Amino acid sequence: MNFSRRKVLQLIPVVTGGVAMGDFDFLMIDNQKKVLEGVRTFFQKVANKDGTFRPGIAKDYAGNSDTKFSGIAAPTYAVIIHKTFGWELPYEQATIDFFLSCQKEDGAFYAPTGEGDMETPLAKLYNTVQSVAALKILGREPKYDPSPVINYFFEGNRFQDLPLYTTSFFALFYSAWKTKMPSNIDEKMRGYLKDNQAADGYIGDHVASTFHAAHYYRLIGEETPLAKEMVNRVLKDQKEDGSWSLHQPDWDVHAVFDALFVLKQVGGFANRKKEIKQAYRKANDWILTCQKEDGGFSHFPGNEPSDVDAVYFHVAALVESGYLKPVRGIENEEIYGWGHLMDPDKTYNCLAE
Repeated sequence: MNFSRRKVLQLIPVVTGGVAMGDFDFLMIDNQKKVLEGVRTFFQKVANKDGTFRPGIAKDYAGNSDTKFSGIAAPTYAVIIHKTFGWELPYEQATIDFFLSCQKEDGAFYAPTGEGDMETPLAKLYNTVQSVAALKILGREPKYDPSPVINYFFEGNRFQDLPLYTTSFFALFYSAWKTKMPSNIDEKMRGYLKDNQAADGYIGDHVASTFHAAHYYRLIGEETPLAKEMVNRVLKDQKEDGSWSLHQPDWDVHAVFDALFVLKQVGGFANRKKEIKQAYRKANDWILTCQKEDGGFSHFPGNEPSDVDAVYFHVAALVESGYLKPVRGIENEEIYGWGHLMDPDKTYNCLAE
């Protein structure tokens, strides 16, 4: 239902002058429009009247990655994508009510569905951060103070029991919540990141954990340590097909988004604009092969079903690369998902003074 950049190029007549370029521009704009039309149609198909969203079209589809882990993931990503492009949610008030209904008096949010144990600290962290951000985007606040969920991890060093890919969750929370990040939390997080960063800039030898480190530093308004080395490694690791799928699929399920965030947000430190632009093009080609006939996206090319998780990360990656354009005038852009709207030339700061 859409053309990849490579397919579009094949359709352009080999002529010189403005006609060929004009045809190319028209085809690209038309393809971008079709991509977004497909995405919106997909969300209409997975929307429930109670304000929730299913992971995929089939009612028995359990989801993948975030949508499999938590029933809060799909509604969160639906909110973010709709507001990124200025679309109305199918049942917006019901979606607000859903998020509010997930919070308990302890401040944490609990997903009513999902494979994960919602009583675990990781589930409470994920669901609370996502819900607080989604509600802020929707112009609402939680019923109860969610701060105790965060404070738990810094009574001692419990945050070190979490996966390395959670480091920026805390900065995202304080970017979306009405209070700033206390200095003691920032000091612990920066020390932890420093201890886990290799000489090539990577965290845990994985692009996802590396992305979250870069995301953390961008949200606190500080330069990312070893940014040049980090960008060089990201560029080196891109595969010929345009992806960054270097490990088992479930380990690199969001790798393209993660890599593009690093290139966009800290790529200026590496002074490799030409290579970064080429990486964007290759990534776009690969992402577009993941769009399905139903308008959604699967995580990888092939026969996997469309998944809201894949839709968010692939569409957001296309925004990062500049292929898709968000609606103008978005405020608090840094709290939309995992940073796809962040301006690399803007300084953000969620730290308490």
